Amino acid sequence: MAHRFHPTLLREYDMRGVVGPMLGEADGYALGRSFATWVRRAGGSAVAVGYDGRLSSPMLEDALVRGLTDSGVDVLRVGLGPTPMLYYAEAELDVAGAIQVTGSHNPADQNGFKLVLDHAPFHGQAIQQLGAMAAVGDWLVGEGRARDVDIMPAYVERLVRDFDGAAWRIGWDAGNGAAGPVVEKLVQLLPGEHHLLFTDIDGNFPNHHPDPTEEANLADLRSLVLSRKLDFGVAFDGDGDRIGVVDGIGRIIWGDQLLGLFAQVVLKDRPGAPIVADVKASQALFDEIERLGGEPVLWKTGHSHIKSKMKQIGSPLGGEMTGHIMFADDFYGFDDGLYAAVRLIRAAARLRRTITDLRGEMAEMVNTPEIRIAVPEDRKFAIIDEISARLRASGANMESIDGARVRTMDGWWLLRASNTQNALTARAEAADAAGLARLLTEIESHLRDSGVDQRLQAVK
Repeated sequence: MAHRFHPTLLREYDMRGVVGPMLGEADGYALGRSFATWVRRAGGSAVAVGYDGRLSSPMLEDALVRGLTDSGVDVLRVGLGPTPMLYYAEAELDVAGAIQVTGSHNPADQNGFKLVLDHAPFHGQAIQQLGAMAAVGDWLVGEGRARDVDIMPAYVERLVRDFDGAAWRIGWDAGNGAAGPVVEKLVQLLPGEHHLLFTDIDGNFPNHHPDPTEEANLADLRSLVLSRKLDFGVAFDGDGDRIGVVDGIGRIIWGDQLLGLFAQVVLKDRPGAPIVADVKASQALFDEIERLGGEPVLWKTGHSHIKSKMKQIGSPLGGEMTGHIMFADDFYGFDDGLYAAVRLIRAAARLRRTITDLRGEMAEMVNTPEIRIAVPEDRKFAIIDEISARLRASGANMESIDGARVRTMDGWWLLRASNTQNALTARAEAADAAGLARLLTEIESHLRDSGVDQRLQAVK
């Protein structure tokens, strides 16, 4: 018996696809067989499994568990909840690895899997090897057992361990994603006044899509904060591993800005430490880390890449513009939007300023948010390769860790292939609006040379 995954399902740092055409019950089962075989050959015997609130998640979780047990691995089922709750289970329970069934922030018709092995992300070539194992049916046979584990109470208690923050008036938007029940329990343990939005899990996402990197998805939270005159608000993506923040006057604090804020606290305790940020992050962040006495480390976009780099160099803090924030100072080093929210409350107390004041002290840069440019899945990496080759030939000042990040007299711009969507992502930052317009025109020119006609000037 063997199984071939859809070629686009096996991504760089997880597995993701449209349910039906690309992803179904057979894929969940085959993944379970391959991962269990890998775990057993490495000497492991148990795996934790969780799932998010998407409509297809229970079906995929059931198939995954059957695959794991049929290859002789015991399964601890932590049930419906956010991805970081599953990461917590993997860190604290006696298991060799973990798999979360989740579509993260992708559209409602998509789903997938995030994998962990031996307290580290399972990604890149390892995921491709799972596909190769499935294609030839390279699976061990066994009789594993599955049992339910209620990990949520312990996880919530861990989020507030050593809490030293003050009481604030806070808005919380779970976006009908998997973080909702944890938010409801968490706020009962925090001081202050808390106003909750959309904490009921609904895979149809009836209020707004759970992706806090899109400004439109923060409209409800912003309205709540302004109408109730709250101190700030926090929002989460579909599986709760990313955070979005709105200050008391409605300004968004993007992921790279949050990382700079957290660096102020972490570097007080870990002077000179390396802080890891992805290639989409503002130059203002790297300058701020250096000003604070830390070592700025530019690295590849992707939660798995950032976590792996942090572990490699002993970094206490890392993150992405997309709101994946990882603390390894007194936490586990995985991305947890809920823990980041707690640390934000604590940071305000430690820095003795409101979140609104802290946002006001940040450098106002002339830049774009992350711009997504739809392209065919089978062309996205080729387009970046073509553009990078032309840039090298022209002698451009380019960093090619992940896509092309180009420095010019005006500032910098980035163009890379998304690892989770059929898209390229772009970003640019300049000293003034005229410089930003020139950078965007430059990106457009490179895209046209590779057959992509996309206007970017109107992006705010």
